[in-house]
Amino acid sequence: MTDAPLSLDELKAAAASGEIDTVIMAQIDMQGRLMGKRFHVSNFLEAGVHETHSCNYLLTVDMDMEPVPGFKSASWAQGYGDYMMKPDLSTLRRLPWLDGCALVLCDTLDHLGEGPIEVSPRAILKAQLARLESMGLTAMMASELEFYMFRQSFEEAHATGYRQLDPVSPYNEDYHIFTTQRDEVVMRALRNGLYGAGIPVENSKGEAWAGQEEINVKYAHALTAADNHVLTKEATKEIALQAGHAVTFMAKYADAPAGSSCHVHQSLWTLDGKPAFLDPDGTYGMSKLMEQYVAGLLTYAPDMTVFLAPNINSYKRYVAGTFAPTKTIWSRDNRTAGFRLVGEGGKGIRIENRVGGADLNPYLAFAAMLAAGIAGIEEGLELEPEFTGDAYGAKKAREIPGTLRDAAKLLKRSKMLRAAMGDAVIDHYVHAAEWEVAEYDRRVTDWEVARGFERS
Repeated sequence: MTDAPLSLDELKAAAASGEIDTVIMAQIDMQGRLMGKRFHVSNFLEAGVHETHSCNYLLTVDMDMEPVPGFKSASWAQGYGDYMMKPDLSTLRRLPWLDGCALVLCDTLDHLGEGPIEVSPRAILKAQLARLESMGLTAMMASELEFYMFRQSFEEAHATGYRQLDPVSPYNEDYHIFTTQRDEVVMRALRNGLYGAGIPVENSKGEAWAGQEEINVKYAHALTAADNHVLTKEATKEIALQAGHAVTFMAKYADAPAGSSCHVHQSLWTLDGKPAFLDPDGTYGMSKLMEQYVAGLLTYAPDMTVFLAPNINSYKRYVAGTFAPTKTIWSRDNRTAGFRLVGEGGKGIRIENRVGGADLNPYLAFAAMLAAGIAGIEEGLELEPEFTGDAYGAKKAREIPGTLRDAAKLLKRSKMLRAAMGDAVIDHYVHAAEWEVAEYDRRVTDWEVARGFERS
């Protein structure tokens, strides 16, 4: 693994030798995508402060880059001015899969660089981490990313309207070593590319349906884990593009049994490096603090669903018997539950949130979970008894909201998240969710036409 970050002196040396000629400066948008500019390395280095500007509409656009009316942070009436992109030089790194290229992630500040934009994803996560730090704690996280890979290229998939796509393998490839050899033109390049970019890949594997993949990166401080997540997603798409394959991180791209999830493992640690979740004498090795944190996750799971399932399509994944949860209950090493206790009894003790889809924005999801966990600690919540058995059949258990419409209503009235994140943040992302619902409501789908054209 290469050293990350890449220091400015190392960048200067690589520029002088001709190894690096391009630097990507990227901020994170509401959907968790990289948005920014490519600089010639000489200009980046000559800039001194290394800052640049971006249009502030980037935090008001939908998936189609349509400027959405009604946001308070930026609008036509305000003239869509500039934000400042300030690079976090601790994220500067080479991108081995792109010749001569380095990348740095940026925080989004106001036009003059005097403070963070409250509704920007990186700032939202940093705010919750600051709350934790004031409690003498920090968070370690890891996200498991699943996606589908196809024989067609992105261009071919687009030309057919994303219909009749052929997965790279013909059958369920969960843990299969043989059939995943078909995927290795992308997956080997992805593992090596991420490793070369300083992102500690643990493994990749086939997932629970034909053409479905999973990539796992080692746990890290929550901000680093979120950065690693968005870079892993970007690398997957770029390496697949180079190899002539399309991939998708949609939560449910088709009626295939398995959707694509993003399971998030999380634990709290003291600032001097001790596992705050561990108590050898506690239930399954859980400390009282861990029990309160998990109780917060469960209590406020409905409030934060928009941040785990941000799109209309996200909710198509929650189907019984598909390893996607339908209930927000906790259980020990049980893949039918929304929250799974793993690593019990040792330093690796943690809670795995299985609710999120692969389409989530990690900064927002991580921040929401931390806010819920902090609330559990501050309120001294008691952890409900462990559920055992098949959680799909659990009676009187909290259901995951069934639609984005329902989840947006719950987020809108969440007193906990408003107190934790501020009204401006919650109103911003409620508005984004309500826009998605409205856009979907006015569309005529293929399913409606096929069902009703002749027979209605």
